[in-house]
Amino acid sequence: MKKVFSLAIVSVFMLTTLAACGGNNTNSSEATNKPSTNEAATNKPDNGGKEEVSAIKGEVVFLTNRTDMIDKQYTEYEKTFEAKYPGVDLKFEAITDYDKTLKIRIASGDFPDVVFTPTLPNSELPNYFAELDDIAFSGDIHFKDLKATGGKMYGISSGASTVGIVYNKKAFEKAGITVLPKTYDEFLAASQKLKDAGIVPLASNFKDKWPLDTWVYDIPTLIGGASDHQNKRAETNEPYTLDNAYGKSYGIIRELYTKGFLETDVNSTNWEQSKKDVATGKFGMYLLGNWVINQVIENGAASEDIGFFPFPVDNSGESKAPLNPDFFYAVNKNGNVEAAKAFVQWMIEESGYDDFAGFIPTLKDKESKLSQLAEFNSFNPEFFEPASPVDAATEIQNKAQLDQAAVVQEFVLSKDPQKVFDKVNTAWAKAKKDLGL
Repeated sequence: MKKVFSLAIVSVFMLTTLAACGGNNTNSSEATNKPSTNEAATNKPDNGGKEEVSAIKGEVVFLTNRTDMIDKQYTEYEKTFEAKYPGVDLKFEAITDYDKTLKIRIASGDFPDVVFTPTLPNSELPNYFAELDDIAFSGDIHFKDLKATGGKMYGISSGASTVGIVYNKKAFEKAGITVLPKTYDEFLAASQKLKDAGIVPLASNFKDKWPLDTWVYDIPTLIGGASDHQNKRAETNEPYTLDNAYGKSYGIIRELYTKGFLETDVNSTNWEQSKKDVATGKFGMYLLGNWVINQVIENGAASEDIGFFPFPVDNSGESKAPLNPDFFYAVNKNGNVEAAKAFVQWMIEESGYDDFAGFIPTLKDKESKLSQLAEFNSFNPEFFEPASPVDAATEIQNKAQLDQAAVVQEFVLSKDPQKVFDKVNTAWAKAKKDLGL
């Protein structure tokens, strides 16, 4: 599905269409023909909420990927949440290589109370996570059908974002770039000017791997003009070809690498350092979501010196951008469910995390405070909403043990990219056959 929207109204109106695309989830227990399983956390008593708060007790552990927030913002979150729920002992645990590590812990049968949903088929979510439809949010939320199965919601997005070029205006000024690129050729020309000025054009964070997901999911969407490309992989034994959206996407970053527009040594890049380098203008650009803007500002840049524009994937001059949910909160069904749901609700409604992270808020009637979105919107981009996942594609990917970001790494560095795709397609076809799909 694709629609033309204005980011100025994203946080108020934009995603209502997405919610309408799936099933009709509801927060009322009447729709399920049974009482809510979390009445203590969602039914508001007439005594100012004291009974609700007192019923929520015990330890709650949130497993997060935000290692940078430990002993900083999370400390404040802990104090504020425990002040509201004095019977709860809130703890944060941060890890890297999040998806792989979490899946190992889930398989062991022992994992924290609140996590981000791993890459599992939606049909498997009820095996591990609690239903979340009974959380009584103050308003409607975005993306509530994307982590749902059987008419039940098992994941709640921590926020929304779009993807484009986050850039340092002073670096552009130093390089003599006076007009922002609207075509791919213009983008290459701007990158050359940055390089000639002694500025690394694009921070790829190649070694860290996860930032390459943009080339796996977002750029293929924009190149192919559709967001269901991950699902369509299940329909073929050769989902990765040089002339389809994946080959063209990976081909772009390969070209940027061969032209010397990425870091000098892509195999020794560092995510935390890159934020400082973009903030100081040592690096000119990121190709990431708007969520990184505040992180760059926190690392020393003035807000007015950081800009944001759509990445031109072709020479059409037409701006395109994805509209994505960020990680989805999920609650361990064998954990402290009531307190965990209260924490998820608090994170969405009261923590201020969406503003800190630079997100478009999960609550539809809450406006984003990120000023850079206005510049992005001035390009009038065509936005592509995410497609609901198809379990078959996820099952094949997991069976094949396919790490798509690792494929991007290998593709970029290989002397023969076709051989990389041949190897991946062979593993894909075998997994598909073994699953009887």
